[in-house]
Amino acid sequence: MGRVSQSMMWAGIALIILVGLIHVIDAPGSFEDAAYKGWLFYMNGVAALIAAVGIYRGDRRWGWGLGAGIAAISLLMYAASRSVGLPQIPAEPDAWLEPLGVAAVLSEVLFLGVYAWVVSPFTRQTATAAG
Repeated sequence: MGRVSQSMMWAGIALIILVGLIHVIDAPGSFEDAAYKGWLFYMNGVAALIAAVGIYRGDRRWGWGLGAGIAAISLLMYAASRSVGLPQIPAEPDAWLEPLGVAAVLSEVLFLGVYAWVVSPFTRQTATAAG
């Protein structure tokens, strides 16, 4: 495996921290929906911070992999919460464009794009050939 460029590493760190920060900001209000949702939002923030440390340390498996898992699961739960609902929480079809939700989705999608670039076999071959 080749090294990840500094710009991609910092982009990944910034984006996954943004994902976690948005969830931590929204966590207090999420307890009103269901206690488990608030706790999951706080856990998202902690897990995002752990992923950021792993990315900084250059670990693709637990750093980048954990970040990708957080972003993907967050996206799936965003869609589920607005379409079919979550346990104890009915669907919120009018909340698709809620500002914090849109910011979270944007940062999650961007993180997954950076992750795809970092783990791409083409990217690794190019980095190996250049270095």
